[in-house]
This record gives sequence, C-alpha cells and structure tokens, in this order.
Amino acid sequence: MSTDSSATMFPSGAVSLHPLEPLTEAEIASAVAIVRHERQLPASVRFVSVSLHEPSKPFVLAYEPGMAFVREAFIILLDNADGCCYEAVVSVTESRVVSWKLIPGAQPSIMLDEFEECENAVKACPEFQAALARRGITDMSLVMVDPWSSGHFGSEEESTRRLSRTLSWVRSDPGDNGYAHPIEGVIAVVDLNRMEVIRVEDYGAAPYAFKDYNYTAHRVEPLRSDLKPLSITQPEGPSFTINGHQLSWQKWKFRFSFNAREGLVLHTISYNDGGKGRPILYRASLSEMVVPYGDPGPTQYTKNAFDAGEYGIGMLANSLEYGCDCVGYIQYFDAILASSRGELIKIKNAVCLHEEDYGILWKHTDWRTNDVEVRRSRRLVISSISTVANYEYGFFWCFYQDGTISFEVKLTGILSTGGADSANPPKYGAMIGPNLYAPNHQHFFNMRLDLQIDGVNNSVYEVNTVAPPKDDNNPYGNAFYAESTLLATEKQAPDGWTFRPPGTGNS
Repeated sequence: MSTDSSATMFPSGAVSLHPLEPLTEAEIASAVAIVRHERQLPASVRFVSVSLHEPSKPFVLAYEPGMAFVREAFIILLDNADGCCYEAVVSVTESRVVSWKLIPGAQPSIMLDEFEECENAVKACPEFQAALARRGITDMSLVMVDPWSSGHFGSEEESTRRLSRTLSWVRSDPGDNGYAHPIEGVIAVVDLNRMEVIRVEDYGAAPYAFKDYNYTAHRVEPLRSDLKPLSITQPEGPSFTINGHQLSWQKWKFRFSFNAREGLVLHTISYNDGGKGRPILYRASLSEMVVPYGDPGPTQYTKNAFDAGEYGIGMLANSLEYGCDCVGYIQYFDAILASSRGELIKIKNAVCLHEEDYGILWKHTDWRTNDVEVRRSRRLVISSISTVANYEYGFFWCFYQDGTISFEVKLTGILSTGGADSANPPKYGAMIGPNLYAPNHQHFFNMRLDLQIDGVNNSVYEVNTVAPPKDDNNPYGNAFYAESTLLATEKQAPDGWTFRPPGTGNS
C-alpha cells in the first residue's frame, strides 16, 4: 500500500500548462496585490473569493500545447464601510485590473473569517448575556454561536444591511457536543459589516435538553471490536496517471480544479472510443444546494440555507486523513484559497483520488458448455468533504469502465437541533432526545452540467415507456415501446430523472 499526501494542487511558482490550470499561490498573491494597488483599496475591503477567471469555451476547445494565453483572476470583494459588493477581473499576465463592476443590492457569501468574528460579537453582547443568564447560562466560553444568513422577507433592513440571525447552543464542558443542548428562543441579529449585534430577540425558554450525545471515541461506549482488518493494496501502484490537473484512467480523461464556492469542479471530460477521444462534458460542478426548513416558529422560519452560494462549499472543505476519510492507494491534492484579508489559505488534502473495486460489471454462464465469463468492475473516485456548521457533505465523482459517470453526495454529521418540551412534541419536527428535536427540512442539490457529447450542439430528450392500448396490433396487451420527447427549453424539463445504477452494464 502506498499513499502520497505531498501532492500539491497549487504548487508555488508552478508553470501553468493549460488554460484551465487553477491559480497558483504566486498568482493569487499577485492578483490581490494588483487590485489593491490599482484600486487603492482601503482596509475595510474584504476578499470574498479569488479564483481563476476561466477562458472562453471556444478558446479552451481550440487550445493546443504551446499556445500563448493570458492568466486572469476573478475576484469578489465586499467593502464593510458602505456594504458595496464588487466583481473584478485581474490580468496576472499583464498586471492590471481588466474590469471592475459594482453589483448593486448584492450580498456576497458569508466569509469564513466572519463566522468567528460574529460569534465573538454575540457572546460579548450584554443583552445576549442577559438573555442567557435568565436561562441559567453564565459561562460564555461554553456557548456556541452559528451565524445563519437572515434571508429576505421584504423589510428595508434586509435590503440595506448585511444581516445574520444566529442560533446558539451550550456545551456541558469544553469537549462536549454542544449541538445536543440548544439555547432555545434566543436570536441575536448581527450586522456583519459593522460586526455588531443590533438586537436580541427572546421568545421564551424551552425545557433544557440535558442528555449528552457525544461522538468522540474517548467519550462514548467502546467501539466495535469484532471486525478483522480489511486491507486494500495496489502493490504495482494505481492505474491512473496525473499530468498537472489532468487525469487519465482507463478510457477516461478529464481535468479538475477547486474554488471557494463550488469546491471540486471537473473540466473537459472525454472517453476514448476505439482510439478516438469523444468529448462528453465540458464542465461539471455543484452550482448550489439549498436546505429549506419547515418549522414556522420564530427561531426557525428564516432557516433556508444556500450552502454553496451563502457559505462556500470549497472554503469549508476538510483536510482529509488517510485511513479515516480515504483508504487504499490514495493521491491527495491541496487547495489554495484566499482569506477575506487576501492572505493565502492552504487546505491540505482537500481532494482525494483513488480506485475502488465495484463488484461485477458483466457476467455470463453458458450452461451448454459450462463456460463462465466474468468482468469485474472498477471505478475511479475523485472526492472532497465539506463541513457546514453541524452537517458534513461528502461529494464523490465516480467514473466507470462501462462509460458511465455518477455523482454521489453522502450526508453525515449532526442534525440542526432545537429545544422543545418532550411532553408537547412539535408538529414541524421530530423528537430525537429528551427536550431535543430536529426541525423538518430537506436537502436539494443543483448541478451545473455543460454537456458536449460529441460536440457542442447537444439536445436533451426525455424517454418514457409507453404501453399502447389493446388493438389488432397489440391483441394481448403486452406491447410497450420507448418514446422520446425533445426538451427544447429548460421549462419543458421534468421535475426529476431516473437513471439506471452506474457501473452495472454496458453503455
């Protein structure tokens, strides 16, 4: 077994070999310096994100090694002084700001730095401390405060201020799982630009959720000990090859990148069919995910998290660990992003690449000759995991030997919790412990897929099975056939699709 945790997604000083190569550390630092100098940015301006300004699709598709190209950064900025949001394109190659645009009325995502600053502001607020004291909570070091975007319900305040409505919990000790003990009924409304609490809403206390629900190994019952070791080895190494951010495996070839909002992004996916590389997808990513909550109560009704756009899936990515998040022959890649102050942030091992055995791909037994033929299935998995407050999301792009691709999301972590009287269970949630409930909610994932199957001029068809009525052509009523309907516009698209399980048969 071999692992490599030293591979770096954005190696400092690396030469860009392709127009879609992510920005290097040096390029991010240069882009920040250029826009600061040219626009004379005051200290009140924050960098929401710094990422590659991807070249046009026609240029990328026509690109040949050795062709010259300009490296540009796309930067989102927020001025805390006046609340204005800007989008900038900076040419790193030419050391200049190519475009600078004010986005009126826009609120960029909540930045990682703001999480800690908001929590500190709330815990230092005398009105918030008084509300907690009425509930018998006086040790602020044990209090957890999570900023939630406030949403927009039509008020002038929501239109003009950068607001967060915070939820809070309390630990029984510094190592306790605080999400087991919600501080029900208290909402601190925070102006994130000024980083001050503008009011504390107190809707009354709920009975305390007293039971501990800890998950760290040293605080729970003994873990299972009845499993023998399961070893995954590849003594001859992996079957994939890596060239910069281009991966080749079996008949697949694609590029990948990573940014603060979307996290892992795949580019220019092709499949070798009889010696010819057939294009399939130009770009594939998670464009948004929304978690709407269904409790209309005063502390819950605004919870409607857009986890990609409002918080940033990439910025919240985990540093993966061998043996825990990934097993087998693993190739890791770091991600380099920018903090809100324009400083470099390295997320070590943000992306995991490995192969997996995936059972039987194809099998047939000839009962006349007793000949048995079996083809094992293997898949290539490239993945990342992000923690959004209480939840963890695992994102897995899987490539199979039968020409299919799948995208899997694994939801884990901890439910978002609230306090409720066990003697009067809430209608809009489920009791999960004494005086502890989880409000009803859903998780929706929206993918952006720029398909280019055998070229850029593609059409989408919905295919349904049709059973015709009995007649002279169908006297026994057993006939059925496939009917294809062109979906010429997005409005014609159905609510959902049903696909066959990937990796289970020929394409």
